[in-house]
Amino acid sequence: MKYKNLVKRIGCKILFVLLAFMLGWLFGMAMNFFHGKDQMTETLSTAAEEGKKQIAITFDDGPNPEYTMKLLEGLKKRGVKATFFVLGEEVERYPDILKAAYDDGHLIGVHSYQHVNFGQIGDAAALEQVEKTRQAIYDVTGEYTGYIRPPYGCWKKELDQELPMIEVLWDIDPLDWATKDADTVVQRVLQKCPDGSIILLHDASESSVCAAFTIIDTLQKQGYEFVTVEELMLE
Repeated sequence: MKYKNLVKRIGCKILFVLLAFMLGWLFGMAMNFFHGKDQMTETLSTAAEEGKKQIAITFDDGPNPEYTMKLLEGLKKRGVKATFFVLGEEVERYPDILKAAYDDGHLIGVHSYQHVNFGQIGDAAALEQVEKTRQAIYDVTGEYTGYIRPPYGCWKKELDQELPMIEVLWDIDPLDWATKDADTVVQRVLQKCPDGSIILLHDASESSVCAAFTIIDTLQKQGYEFVTVEELMLE
């Protein structure tokens, strides 16, 4: 009888150990499953972020005392970083506006000093246009910019040795300066706006600013992220 009871107790203990082992194994499998699921979700999220569609929106000819601040307010509201190619003469007139754009995290580049066509002036005069504008930007921001968009897209290759700057042109030019109809500008941009595009606009009119906001709102809903031209080039 004692032997039978002992066997029963040993059998119960073995059964208990086996049950505990099985429960532990099942728990471990469950944890691995959910942990693996979390890892998979994280990987997919990261991949989705890396696959974002990006566009750079740029503005020429500022800073403008009437429209640039309104533009900056709208960009901040939308969480958008833009690139401003400025005129040195206007920077000297409105340094506070340029400082506001710089402080908001926008990229500042050279346009020219007085919006002249570099192809129609000598090398020395073109160099002066660029250097005076770079200096004006530095005086406000404390940083020398390395980016330039020459007026009319006309750059002098002879200046490459003198000015180690990156020339930035554009993919989409809706000619916003030639119309007061914001809807026309918006339509011209949205009908041809692939991933990686650089949009050319101006911060010198009400219609251009309104068009910019509509373009941004529309493309953000389509999953586009707005970045500076520097960020776009680094991708």
